[in-house]
Amino acid sequence: MPNGFAYEVRGGAVVIRHHGRLATTLRAAAADRFLTEVERGDPQPGARAEKCRAAERLSARGRS
Repeated sequence: MPNGFAYEVRGGAVVIRHHGRLATTLRAAAADRFLTEVERGDPQPGARAEKCRAAERLSARGRS
């Protein structure tokens, strides 16, 4: 994980913290993808998923 980030699994969710503060909570498929990336040794797990979510948010703003 990048410096300052930590995660823990709670039930079916993954809680991600940055310097001790809640950053996000992943559930369902997003949590599974994140944990798979961590197990594979990805140096920035979840980065691709977060970029996709950001693009979706920007796209949704354009449709309003």
